[in-house]
Amino acid sequence: MGPRIALFTRDLRVHDNPVLAGAGDVVPLFVLDPRLGGLSANRSRFLHQSLADLRKSLQERGADLVIREGDPVAETVRLAREVDASAITVAEDVTDYAQRRERRLRDERFSVETVPGVTVLPPGAVKPSGGGESYRVFTPYWKSWEKAAWRKITATPRKIAMPSGIAPGRLPKTPDGESPDAIPGGETEARRRLSLWLKQISRYGDEHDDLAADNTSRLSAYLRFGCLSPLELALAAKDDDSPGAQAYLRQLCWRDFYYQVTAAFPKISTQALREKADNEWRHDDDALKHWQDGTTGVPVVDAGMRQLRAEGWMHNRARLITAAFLTKHLGVDWRPGLQWFFRWLIDGDVPNNSGNWQWTAGTGNDTRPYRKFNPIRQAQRFDPEGVYVRRYVPELKDVAGGAVHQPWRLSEPVRRGLDYPGPLESHRDEAVWLRD
Repeated sequence: MGPRIALFTRDLRVHDNPVLAGAGDVVPLFVLDPRLGGLSANRSRFLHQSLADLRKSLQERGADLVIREGDPVAETVRLAREVDASAITVAEDVTDYAQRRERRLRDERFSVETVPGVTVLPPGAVKPSGGGESYRVFTPYWKSWEKAAWRKITATPRKIAMPSGIAPGRLPKTPDGESPDAIPGGETEARRRLSLWLKQISRYGDEHDDLAADNTSRLSAYLRFGCLSPLELALAAKDDDSPGAQAYLRQLCWRDFYYQVTAAFPKISTQALREKADNEWRHDDDALKHWQDGTTGVPVVDAGMRQLRAEGWMHNRARLITAAFLTKHLGVDWRPGLQWFFRWLIDGDVPNNSGNWQWTAGTGNDTRPYRKFNPIRQAQRFDPEGVYVRRYVPELKDVAGGAVHQPWRLSEPVRRGLDYPGPLESHRDEAVWLRD
């Protein structure tokens, strides 16, 4: 009986990875798809760093990571035939891309086994009592998710038996990213950060919306690439009965929620879940460009957009504010915003980026689709002293306290010295920023 191909996709780790579980010889494989390489320089850099770290971990266990480049299905099948593989194991995923990959692998007449590992609870593990493939409202899903039986953690292998004579292939040089302050990839770094986060998770409930404090886990990129097991993280939060840990657990459930939505609706990045709410967008390239560049004249929005470029990451509250500003205030279609986030976000993935954009735009899984967030009130509540704004908008560094959120209210001489733009032409009416 031949070895098994362990096809890594978005599970770049050795801890709690069901793809590596089981008896017999294993050939760990990752295929670099050139069609995906140009989508985000930030994610490409993070991916290559993670692959290098995974290769080192596998080598420490007596194996190696086989690297191939090209069409993932064609390269997997080619290697499977070379080693006379008995089966191909891959983590189940929900995107349109992943579902097509699995169907094509099965068409090649190999034994294909899909295993969990990308989410805490596999999509479809719980379903609405009234019928349907997925929950459309979060709260009922949360109640079912929390009570469901979760799988057990998969043991981390000490040794991995891999056949000899297989050319592992070279990992290409790590590409440059676009964000100078981006975090590094890899399971080793992920586990270091996990250890630090679990020591302060109890503070999450009170502080996770505080823009200046930035007391969030910053583990989202490691979850997106599977450098961390979402189940391991969820179990750690579940075992901690502090309000902060339970609030964090709820956020992990939101991640699973959008995965089960995407499993039932793979076109979530391009098609609205609520089509009736998707037909009144303005076409305004100038407004979109100002939003992308962080020069809208609304400081908290500009701070968020500049953080995105600098770090390849944005505080979750800032994501909500910036996305709502583009769609609900500027009236611009959510799809260009989603694509801009996809370009820069290291943690950008189809289910969560798309699901959250549609939620904010009122086209997705929001029970109050017409809500409208006031960016100034949001800033005054979650950055009352303007620390977050001044951190990313240096033009306003000398404006004291909360006055930084409304620079148009400053005296004319002070405004002239700021070198900071006023609100966009179509949104100069100050009343826009003062009403709920």
